[in-house]
Amino acid sequence: MPVLVTGASGFIGAHVVLELLKRDIPVRAMMRDVSLAEMFPESKFLEVVKADLFDIDSLREAVNGCDDVIHCAAALYVGVKNIEEDLVKPSVTGVENLCSVMGDVKRIIHTSSVAAIRSTKYENGHIFNNEDWCNDASVTSNPYGFAKAEAERKMREWATDRDIRLVTIHPSIVFGPIVHPRHTQGSMAFLEHFVKGPPFVLDIQVNFVDVRDVACAHVNALEMGVDRSRYIIHKDGLWLKEIGQALSAALPGKFATRILPRYLAYGMALFHPKLSISRLKGTLGKHIGYDVGDSISALSLPNYEITDTLVDSIKSLQAQD
Repeated sequence: MPVLVTGASGFIGAHVVLELLKRDIPVRAMMRDVSLAEMFPESKFLEVVKADLFDIDSLREAVNGCDDVIHCAAALYVGVKNIEEDLVKPSVTGVENLCSVMGDVKRIIHTSSVAAIRSTKYENGHIFNNEDWCNDASVTSNPYGFAKAEAERKMREWATDRDIRLVTIHPSIVFGPIVHPRHTQGSMAFLEHFVKGPPFVLDIQVNFVDVRDVACAHVNALEMGVDRSRYIIHKDGLWLKEIGQALSAALPGKFATRILPRYLAYGMALFHPKLSISRLKGTLGKHIGYDVGDSISALSLPNYEITDTLVDSIKSLQAQD
């Protein structure tokens, strides 16, 4: 039976599909736009289906005949205009709809995020672990954390008292080689700045992990790890200046390392579509961390080196030009 991968055209979903194909595991790749299936190599192990989290009939057809589901479908926070309709509902209602058709599923791996773990308010330097929950978020304050935490709660509530294996995967910001140009959106926008952006960086720390570790975690979690566990998949936190320095040391050319003064950053936020003064106040000069516990060993992850992740990411972005 094939493994159903929802959100197969997304950054994480695409790498999960590739990881399954690499292992000759039959995959049913679910996507709303099946023309995007061109991002995958031809394979006798690949089946592409058109389905939508808001179309119950298409979901039921997609799940039919699958014992395993890897749920990667999610809405990006970047560029969302209607928070309730375009971010919260796709995450929460999408999970509810998927659960309603998974009566015969035996194993489900759910893509969550550290956003479901990290509280909205925190002390600078705080270290979060997999017992933490983002309990102080709302639609108006930290909507992404709210959506991720609520979606995970819905999934866990549904799995309670059911004979089903459930593991949730919580990546930090995901970097790595893109599979399709659409993957330059979202988390990879941080690194695209070093390819196409101005020659300065903000005083921001980024907690990140390699998408290939994340994909491997999803596939391995079908059999590895403890049932009902939450696994944080995270490599390290670097300031944007440090990322520029690492890239300059590893690749030809010079990458942005000069920090933009705070007052200029706030001024830029007034006109930048992806920034806001309130968002900058919560991130400039602040840092947190994540205790991954035994995630790497329990899920037998490759644990990509930071330089490999950054270099492979930049090279894949440069190849788009």
